[in-house]
Amino acid sequence: MAKASKKKALGRGLSALLKDPENDIQSANDKNADKVVGNIVELDLESIEVNPHQPRTSFNEDALTELASSIKELGVIQPITVRKLGFNQFQLVSGERRYRASKMVGLPSIPAYIRIANDQESLEMALVENIQRQDLDPIEIALSYQRLIEEVDLTQEEMSDRIGKNRSTIANYLRLLKLDPIIQTGMRDGFLSMGHGRALIALSETDEQLEVYERIIKDKLSVRETERLVKSLTTQQKPTTSPKLDEAKQKAVKEISNYFGAKVDVKLNKKGNGKLIIPFSSEEDFKRIKKLINESKDA
Repeated sequence: MAKASKKKALGRGLSALLKDPENDIQSANDKNADKVVGNIVELDLESIEVNPHQPRTSFNEDALTELASSIKELGVIQPITVRKLGFNQFQLVSGERRYRASKMVGLPSIPAYIRIANDQESLEMALVENIQRQDLDPIEIALSYQRLIEEVDLTQEEMSDRIGKNRSTIANYLRLLKLDPIIQTGMRDGFLSMGHGRALIALSETDEQLEVYERIIKDKLSVRETERLVKSLTTQQKPTTSPKLDEAKQKAVKEISNYFGAKVDVKLNKKGNGKLIIPFSSEEDFKRIKKLINESKDA
């Protein structure tokens, strides 16, 4: 108990150091930075703002209330992590549930690790720490992976090293984002698992995905049952024969190909509508074709 009290007193002492304008630490090279960065500091809750990069978008109220009760009895056992914004101003990197629960029970302060980082580093820390430590649903994890790729500019290989997950695992999560938003919402709300979602990806048509999704909910299908249903649907699909051009259109396409000096390709849909594709081999070839199109318009 004496050891815990000593640590808490140290945290409060460092907190007082941060509130001293003469010790406004902004970088790891500043005076007294070594006393703060990486240490547990008791911070006023009012000096901390929520991290806009937090990947978790919803919090279970019952679980939050339970955590608040635990904190009221035992205090905050695991410190939150924050980054310094300015004088006595901090932003959450991870630990928003502990932050929210502490506010619920009216605590004036909370133990925190302080990091000095730019926005990109803060985002990476928030995403990586939450993926590793928080009970995120599969879509939230997938969105976190996507943000690491797009906003932090990590490759899947680099991400694999950062979070200790196989690249194939990361790829499987990212594929879930190809599902219809309705299905993604169902997964976030716990109506179906990641295994269900992976089975649905095998269906290329969104309408089919939604139909099977409704079956999963209605009949409470297991992952195995869903996989069998999807397999039966995919084996039933027969390749359709594309409509063919009649003789007059074939002749017209040949004339167009001769005019542009390139083999023009034709793509038709089931209804017989389609498009002409004119290939080009270089920038000069593209300009040549463009000139021919303009000349035909002016003619």
